[in-house]
Amino acid sequence: MYTEFHIKPEEIDEKFIQKIKSLFKKSKKVSIVVEDEPDETEYLLRSEANRKMLKKSAKEAKKGKLIKVAFGKK
Repeated sequence: MYTEFHIKPEEIDEKFIQKIKSLFKKSKKVSIVVEDEPDETEYLLRSEANRKMLKKSAKEAKKGKLIKVAFGKK
């Protein structure tokens, strides 16, 4: 079984530990990996394709080439 949690360090408490214990069989071992989540910009810049697209979009925005989108209008 695989379960992924995205929580803040201050949310790790006894209740959280009990939740993990309840999800997995007691007779098996579990692996726990803890890592920082990248912020949105860092995440988007991981991919070369995204970096190129974001650079191109930023250049176009500086030149005033913007696309206006109206949500909720018919």
